[in-house]
Amino acid sequence: MSKKTKIRIGVVGFGWMGQAHSRSYLRIPTLFPDREFEPVLAMISDNMPARVDQAVSDFGFERGTTDWRELIAADDIDVVSVCAPNMLHEPIAIAAAEAGKHVFCEKPVGGTPAQTVRIEAATRAARVITGVGYNYRWAPLVQYAKQLIDSGELGEITNYRGRFFSMYGSDPMGLLSWRFMLDQAGHGVSSDILSHSVDLAHMLIGGIDKVVGTGHIFIPERPLPKPGGTHYDRGTPGDPTGPVENEDYFGAMVVFNNGARGVFESSRSIVGPESQCAFEVYGTKGSLSWNLEKMNELQLFLTKDQARGYTTVYGGDRYPYHGHFVPGDANPIGYEDLKVIEDFEFLSSVVAGRQHNPGFAEAIDYVSVQAALLRSWESEKWETVERLSADND
Repeated sequence: MSKKTKIRIGVVGFGWMGQAHSRSYLRIPTLFPDREFEPVLAMISDNMPARVDQAVSDFGFERGTTDWRELIAADDIDVVSVCAPNMLHEPIAIAAAEAGKHVFCEKPVGGTPAQTVRIEAATRAARVITGVGYNYRWAPLVQYAKQLIDSGELGEITNYRGRFFSMYGSDPMGLLSWRFMLDQAGHGVSSDILSHSVDLAHMLIGGIDKVVGTGHIFIPERPLPKPGGTHYDRGTPGDPTGPVENEDYFGAMVVFNNGARGVFESSRSIVGPESQCAFEVYGTKGSLSWNLEKMNELQLFLTKDQARGYTTVYGGDRYPYHGHFVPGDANPIGYEDLKVIEDFEFLSSVVAGRQHNPGFAEAIDYVSVQAALLRSWESEKWETVERLSADND
């Protein structure tokens, strides 16, 4: 039995996402026995001492701190996983790269396109391996959808529809958390959940040439947050309020580089869809659709089939990664299983010494589209997507 390389991990931010990644690192050895590395939870950083204590006592981190700079400065950390609020990503990721540590960052890499550009440039200059949290890429049936598209089963792709609808901001009494503030989150849904939709399109279809889009704030005022509260807490009528500073909604039409046409919509204040990250792909020989709310099902239509109509394809161990979690067909996997796959693939890239995909270059792919969308919102015209870089920022 060959000796596995230890990868010592520091996690910055121990909220929901930091805990999800920490659980994933712990689960990797139980699910991927043929891995070439051993993940070690070396250090946690969070500004709340109780969370630091929880990470050490319940998750098995070796030690913790309330100052992320102490974690970055530690000589025994190989990988930094950035799970802090959006607008803290830039100083943390750049400091980690300059300290020679590989960086995984939850999306958005930067709260604004300009921040993402600076982060990508700094990590590239430092020659560290980067990864970004576009975890829906790793859903087994999304991987299968890509296989169908790449093999030509759907023919020439003509149309794409992508959306991410979520109710997390639909309650007007939901508190004015950091997600609604420009100085803490950056832009709204265009930095947050729309990035998943466009990233999936990039993976499945390819680059985007031009866009036209518009955004809107549907809930302009929210109750002010309370000390120690969470994003899911709510106020009561009569509580003091403050203005929402970034957009609740964004919609767009696009033209892909290959000539296909597409539409995207994203909303955090819509009522009904709970977590509807979904896409539809239409080609000359067939079409398919996938929805996170039913992530273990894919709808597939092929003109070569004599019986017309969509077929439901159920997830199973025939498709990438699924068999690591459950055997057979139609036995479902869940959201955090995608985080395990994501973290396994990133750490596999680290131990192999190769740049990971999706990395910060793929984050630049998205923010280049986002910047064009923001220009279009202002100009009310079609805008060309220009790839952003530190040279033309």
